[in-house]
Amino acid sequence: MAERQTLILWDIDRTLLYVGDIDRQVYRETFAEVVGRPAERLPARGTGVTMPLAISSLLLDNGVPESLVPDLLGRMMELLPKRLAAHTEDLRGQGVLMPGAVAALEAVQGHEHWVPTAVTGNLKPNALLKLAAFNLDGYLDTEIGGFASDDDHRPALVRIAQKRAQVKHGTVFTRANTVIIGDSLEDVRTGLEGGASVIGVTSGKTTGDELAAAGADIVLDSLEDVPKLCASIKDVTVQGD
Repeated sequence: MAERQTLILWDIDRTLLYVGDIDRQVYRETFAEVVGRPAERLPARGTGVTMPLAISSLLLDNGVPESLVPDLLGRMMELLPKRLAAHTEDLRGQGVLMPGAVAALEAVQGHEHWVPTAVTGNLKPNALLKLAAFNLDGYLDTEIGGFASDDDHRPALVRIAQKRAQVKHGTVFTRANTVIIGDSLEDVRTGLEGGASVIGVTSGKTTGDELAAAGADIVLDSLEDVPKLCASIKDVTVQGD
């Protein structure tokens, strides 16, 4: 049986790159502009939740009446990419690539039967800005990815990416031939509920034991061992002979 295509869904933050406090600074600036006062409480770091949910919590945690949240949420989502774009030089200067990220992306992109894209809690414009700042955008087909702009429920993004990839490549993508690579418990939940195997990477705030206990199929210490990463992808998906 010929090897069939496999959809590789990359998480971005803390899996491929880390932008430090820039996201939080953008939240501060956007909140102050939209609400008219500083935010006293900011979203937790490294949780992997989608930006719309993080913004909703930000508004509620800072005393914004629930009735005003839908309108302010829409305004903040529109403004966030513009604010992040203004920090492009900061992304390059303060952000870092995660160890092994470029080599791992090159290996996955170079495999004849693997289709690499992103499933991320970022809004799509924010995801593209981050990837471009680190020259990673050429390794992923972001046209077929799943982003928080598509749905604030992260597991739903798996099916969105699968459908887009099917239209482009003519292959039906299911759990059997879809894998998420990510660092957070939310990445694991996204795969389990959304329909993908999960390779956890301990490059974020979550330990290997925590990722495994949450249901990750395989846990890696980092992306630096590229042969191990590629073998893991084959192990968790139906590759054929």
